[in-house]
Amino acid sequence: MSREVNKQILIFMPFTSNPELPYVNLPFEWQGTPVTEKGRFVNHELPFNESLIELLKWQTQRNPQKAEKQNDLWRLNVPESCDFLNTQEDVIVWLGHASFFIRLSGISILIDPVFVNNPFLRRLCPLPVPIESFKNLDYILISHDHRDHCDEKTIRLLAANNPNTTWLTGLNMTKLLSGFTKSSKIQTAGWYQQYETDPKLKITYVPSRHWGKRGLGDTNLRLWGGFVIQCAGKTIYFCGDSGYGSHFADAAKVFPDIDYCLVGIGAYKPEFFMGQSHTSPADAFRAFLDTKAKMMIPMHYGTFDLADEPIGDPIRVLKQLDHTKGKIKYPDVGVSFL
Repeated sequence: MSREVNKQILIFMPFTSNPELPYVNLPFEWQGTPVTEKGRFVNHELPFNESLIELLKWQTQRNPQKAEKQNDLWRLNVPESCDFLNTQEDVIVWLGHASFFIRLSGISILIDPVFVNNPFLRRLCPLPVPIESFKNLDYILISHDHRDHCDEKTIRLLAANNPNTTWLTGLNMTKLLSGFTKSSKIQTAGWYQQYETDPKLKITYVPSRHWGKRGLGDTNLRLWGGFVIQCAGKTIYFCGDSGYGSHFADAAKVFPDIDYCLVGIGAYKPEFFMGQSHTSPADAFRAFLDTKAKMMIPMHYGTFDLADEPIGDPIRVLKQLDHTKGKIKYPDVGVSFL
């Protein structure tokens, strides 16, 4: 469905936001985050298609890379010791999958922490530091409710060690997060809304092409998205989980000086099924170009086995596409790339 056709559909839909939070200045018309009359959020451009037929097609078809996947020994590199928590320097550190630790101007931020194994997910690379080391965090950002981004056990452990942290997330996530954290310091935003933060820091919740779900009957009742973090002269665009769409080019219009584009490249095969939720390496590279960012940081690969591709496939494919002469960084887990 084209963006123009979906715009026609959205005319008849209600829109929502958090009335307590401001919008960032936008160079285009924006009515708010679209939601159905039954309270389910909708992608602003391409609706998510929760098709049982497509799911069964994926689950029953032959994976052409099955043998390659079984024999793929590639793993992320994790140094034996990491000291990013023991310094006061500005850092941006990838912790595997979509988890990042960021410190700018003395403000510490954690994004989408999923640090422990659970029945649904097992890490294929170790966490570079003990989870108990994350203390005195100022902000923890949760992009959406999927378990590979919003892990209950990890959140409970972090909340216990960081009772004063502020949690930033999307609309309708309060009940879920307050149950995990027992915190009253939770802010929820609609797309293009800016959170209340330290004056040195700006964090804006931005659209992604994705969906939400944790159990039966709750599809799209909680909002999904990405974050744009501005601090210390740096602009960081964390794309969140997303299929390819025009929101990447829109980000360049709203934030015309993006330094780092943190974009997913994994969990993309088979593309007929995964493409509406995750960017392939090729689509991620196209998205990076759309954002006009100075640097691309690939993420969402190498940590969990979530799809049909071999564990090392996304990074190998991206490196074959990379003719940027240094504009794509391939950071080790636990090492700052700032």
